[in-house]
Amino acid sequence: MKESRVLEFKKDITNTFLKTVSAFANFGAGTILFGVDDCGKTVGVSDPDKVRLDIENRINDSIRPKPEYLISVNRRTNVISLNVAEGRYKPYLYKGKAYRRSDTATLEVDQVELRRLTLEGENLYFEGLPCGEDQLFFNYFESKLVEKLDINTLTDDVLRTLGFINDDKKFNNAGALFADNNKFSGIDIARFGNSISEILDRETISGVSILKQYDDAVSVFRRYYQYELVQGVERKTVDKIPEEAFREAIANALVHRTWDINSHVRVAMFSDRIEISSPGGLPKGITKEEYLNGSISNLRNPIIGNVFFRLRYIEMFGTGIRRIKETYANAPIKPDFNITEDSISVILPCVDRKIEASADGMKILVLLSEGMIFSSREISEKLGWSKDKTIRVLNTLLAAGYIQKAGSGRGTKYLRR
Repeated sequence: MKESRVLEFKKDITNTFLKTVSAFANFGAGTILFGVDDCGKTVGVSDPDKVRLDIENRINDSIRPKPEYLISVNRRTNVISLNVAEGRYKPYLYKGKAYRRSDTATLEVDQVELRRLTLEGENLYFEGLPCGEDQLFFNYFESKLVEKLDINTLTDDVLRTLGFINDDKKFNNAGALFADNNKFSGIDIARFGNSISEILDRETISGVSILKQYDDAVSVFRRYYQYELVQGVERKTVDKIPEEAFREAIANALVHRTWDINSHVRVAMFSDRIEISSPGGLPKGITKEEYLNGSISNLRNPIIGNVFFRLRYIEMFGTGIRRIKETYANAPIKPDFNITEDSISVILPCVDRKIEASADGMKILVLLSEGMIFSSREISEKLGWSKDKTIRVLNTLLAAGYIQKAGSGRGTKYLRR
């Protein structure tokens, strides 16, 4: 048993555990075990009933608002379990400060995170806050309404239906983002040569409607990743990278990114791939596995997402990643997805990119073809290799992005991307 983002050990009872209570109540449920040392060894506590009452009193006296929790005693080991639920009335403050978990550490949140917690506690979204502008123009947005929905006039009723105007008849941030001019960040596109030090082209698209950001990004994509192929009397457009995959990735970046920080969506274009990075990690309540499987049910920006859906920029909520993968069904190298607390990156390889693996690496790739999945032990037995050699070749293939892991520990298995 080891400490994790949702599990903390406390050998002794000091007020430091109250920071972790704040973190669990703010950012997801978790458990604190009292009477367990940092190495996970059970040492128990003396007089557990008295300690249990002390823990309850410290929480009730120090955390505002009062969090939801359940505390119990293991009479066999004298270990006290404190299970803290994620609360609805955020932020939960200890000495006027809110905390979060970062792996096994508990850290004070910054002002941006504190503002987000406050909005969440009031069941509000940043996109729904007043933007401070009394007059906005929507010429580009109107042209898309005509093109896609056959709506010729953008009335106040339509703006209200789309969610651009709040109950107080004021424009919100979502409305500003779709307006012709705004103060928000956008998309920064850079095309590189042989290294990131060699910038061949640079285009920053910001301060305009996010629909124009989307369309302009697609135009840049077409400039560098599409070409015309003449076959007899026919002229055919060829994608070096599937345009549908790029469209999905850009739409996802705009719909799911955080808009309360001054940071662009970054699009890095290389000869063999495109990397698209959007600010903000996963929306709350979504795991990495759910995101990759297309199970997004909790939108960070529901107004923006709904408009993109209405205008058919996205087909259905949560299906973007699955659709990206489908466009690469017959490609030798699949897309990759890097997810951190602060960003999500999508790497789209060129479809004609060849696998560059050693002879031993190719043997494993052939073994894992046709949807096969094996453990390292099974691979060793099938190829007649030692355990060390198998792990070494597997790690090389993992680093290159040709295979992926499923499961953990002794249940770890490997499969093709």
